[in-house]
Amino acid sequence: MSENKDPHVAQGVKFVYDFTEGNKDLKDLLGGKGANLAEMTNLGLPVPPGFTITTEACKVYLDSGEEPVALRDEVSAHLDALEKKMGKQLGQADDPLLVSVRSGAKFSMPGMMDTVLNIGLSDKSVQGLAKQAGDERFAWDSYRRLIQMFGKTVLGVEGDLFEDALEKAKEAKKVTVDTDLEAADLKKLVTKFKKLVKTEAGRDFPQDPREQMDLAVKAVFDSWNGDRAKLYRRQERIPHDLGTAVNVCSMVFGNLGPDSGTGVAFTRDPASGHQGVYGDYLQNAQGEDVVAGIRNTVPLADLEQIDKKSYDQLMQIMETLETHYKDLCDIEFTIERGQLWMLQTRVGKRTAGAAFRIATQLVDQGLISEAEALQRVTGAQLAQLMFPRFDDEAKVEQLGRGIAASPGAAVGKAVFDSYTAIKWSRSGEKVILIRRETNPDDLDGMIAAEGILTSRGGKTSHAAVVARGMGKTCVCGAEDLEVDTKRRRLTVGDTVVEEGDVVSIDGSTGKVYLGEVPVVPSPVVEYFEGRMHAGADDADELVQAVHRIMAFADGKRRLRVRANADNAEDALRARRFGAQGIGLCRTEHMFLGERREMVEKLILADTEGEREEALKALLPQQKQDFVELFEAMDGLPVTVRLLDPPLHEFLPDITELSVRVALAESRKDANENDLRLLQAVHKLHEQNPMLGLRGVRLGLVIPGLFAMQVRAIAEAAAERKEAKGDPRAEIMIPLVGTVQELEIVKDEADQVIAEVEAATGTSLKLTIGTMIELPRAALTAAQIAEAAQFFSFGTNDLTQTVWGFSRDDVEASFFTAYLEKGIFGVSPFETIDKDGVGSLVKHAVKQGRATRPDLKLGVCGEHGGDPESVHFFHEVGLDYVSCSPFRIPVARLEAGRAASQAQGSDHR
Repeated sequence: MSENKDPHVAQGVKFVYDFTEGNKDLKDLLGGKGANLAEMTNLGLPVPPGFTITTEACKVYLDSGEEPVALRDEVSAHLDALEKKMGKQLGQADDPLLVSVRSGAKFSMPGMMDTVLNIGLSDKSVQGLAKQAGDERFAWDSYRRLIQMFGKTVLGVEGDLFEDALEKAKEAKKVTVDTDLEAADLKKLVTKFKKLVKTEAGRDFPQDPREQMDLAVKAVFDSWNGDRAKLYRRQERIPHDLGTAVNVCSMVFGNLGPDSGTGVAFTRDPASGHQGVYGDYLQNAQGEDVVAGIRNTVPLADLEQIDKKSYDQLMQIMETLETHYKDLCDIEFTIERGQLWMLQTRVGKRTAGAAFRIATQLVDQGLISEAEALQRVTGAQLAQLMFPRFDDEAKVEQLGRGIAASPGAAVGKAVFDSYTAIKWSRSGEKVILIRRETNPDDLDGMIAAEGILTSRGGKTSHAAVVARGMGKTCVCGAEDLEVDTKRRRLTVGDTVVEEGDVVSIDGSTGKVYLGEVPVVPSPVVEYFEGRMHAGADDADELVQAVHRIMAFADGKRRLRVRANADNAEDALRARRFGAQGIGLCRTEHMFLGERREMVEKLILADTEGEREEALKALLPQQKQDFVELFEAMDGLPVTVRLLDPPLHEFLPDITELSVRVALAESRKDANENDLRLLQAVHKLHEQNPMLGLRGVRLGLVIPGLFAMQVRAIAEAAAERKEAKGDPRAEIMIPLVGTVQELEIVKDEADQVIAEVEAATGTSLKLTIGTMIELPRAALTAAQIAEAAQFFSFGTNDLTQTVWGFSRDDVEASFFTAYLEKGIFGVSPFETIDKDGVGSLVKHAVKQGRATRPDLKLGVCGEHGGDPESVHFFHEVGLDYVSCSPFRIPVARLEAGRAASQAQGSDHR
């Protein structure tokens, strides 16, 4: 081996590993395929000999544009060893060794990168292969395949040109499948293919087998940065800097006649998780024939009749692999004239239901522990199982497609405003609320509706966020649908959907259908709702599995899980789903609908008397809200956030009001109240309400507002205690940016609480804390913790203020481009930005607890129910996460998985 003088590579780095040298734990270096080929080799299974070029070699090539200096010599040494083992040389004229060159990244990227088979064939060696195989047709077909794959993959020839030539050859022969072409036909096709290469690539097809192999290796390296591979990695959130390994494997042939073939096998059914014989087999075929669907495969079980010896051996190997990997295995194999060869194995992909079933089955079989079972399932899979779905067998008429904003399947009559949605819902009708976009005034209608459909907005729009919070099906941004709320209809081309017509929306795919599509309910939700008991005889196997996995998670997790809930109904549902309290009660939601006018009067009050009158009217209603909430969550903490709306949500629309006043003035019929109202709205109008008079600022500017809310909370808690209840209220001050704001409000709150205690003779242990949702609050957490008994991170607003994003606007305007360009792997509103927003959270946790060691820490933004974010919150040491009721099981599961992973790391 020559001395390594490559400036990009450390001395002594090894770039090539024989299959006998690696193992399944070297996926970072050997890729998934190479690591598993090595593992099967070590197990003594029949794997064709070969070697793997490492991901490190690929990274050097991609960084520098050149292969490492030492790579050629290392490949030569391993090729020499392979040739000695096989007793023949690569491309040898009379008896050629042929190899495949296949990609193999750490994470499976099926079909995204390149593969070339039959390398080593040439005009000379094809004759030797024909003689050795005793099958001239097989040899020329293999040569045809090589030129086609090599021309397309390595030399960049348009693949359709080869396909067209192949189709013409079949037409000339008057046959429909490749296998009906004879040796003479394939010889002519090889000649045509070589001419295509010469014309399109500007060079002859290489006859030197080593040149073929070296060029194929480079092509596989290059395919890591191909458009389809980059797009796939962005979608699957696979890092772009991993590189791919390259596997050079001696060829075995399944297309040598009826005693040969190729197939795919699963050790369990990937759809259901049930044990049995699952897979497909195709006689007289190479692997790509199965994928291409040239001929119909037969069920794997039929192999027992075709080749009993190979079938029995395969069953033994499958049992060996599943026991060894302790999981469902996906296997590719070839039979060459009665000899079984294993070409690949990997832990197989599976449906969400199969994942839960298999995890518990493996626990029962003693193959894995409960902690390992938690790592075999995900919160995303659990969410899939919880949403209802449309019947796949139903006939449908698709109207359009939007963004899949909140999963599920919803059917109902089209309505175009909240009032109608509520009215029809109360009459027993199921409705779909259709809007161009929703706003807080639509909340009641959204609650009443089975699902929400908008023609504008994205995954972080108001409709999407609120729908996910409620567990409502939602499709947003269906741009092809023209929504006309005035005429109460939507149109798609020539199709018109009038109000009252039935539509169906699929929040898992974003598809919108005309008419009713049958819905299949989720038994998992029925289980969480308490309508199905896991121990009951009629509980299905899936529910049993989910029940057991959730028990594992609850036994492991450190993070407590609370709910974002604003009323008793949501609170009770959250309790059934396993909530351990309420982490966010948004009191502004209590002021929408009929009460909005009362808040409007409060904000626009000119005199102290008007303000006190408005507050006096609101107090009993607020108190009753809290009485019901504390009763529903008796014995559990309830964090009540004081009023935190952008001001404009409680004021008349300035444009509509201006038009009304102008029209009245033109008719000389001016309304004094409207004029006064317009002046007040102009005075309070803000260019950016999200950064204006809201939260603690509103409480400081409008005297008595927060005091009224604190009094309502305190009186409700006292009433519940008198009724022998156990209210555990926590008062949260929103949008604090400096400790002085918090101190002023806290002093006022303490005074009000003391007054209520004196008046009722009840001792109230109410804690007062704040939301950390501004960068300054996070940076000055040490100071703020002097006045706050708890922090709750409002990561929605913290993300907005850190990034300078308006959540309601940015996704529709440029998020798609950012995701496509790879700037975002995922929206920072979906999964927490660990480097930016996460750094502030870490800082605030550290500084806050330095000041107050017993500081309670939680999070109540959308991220509280996001699986990846839950792991982050576990790592930084929060006490709880809070999320919408529907996402509580997901958060519970992920909290258990996070704790289990952390314990596993500690043990290692």
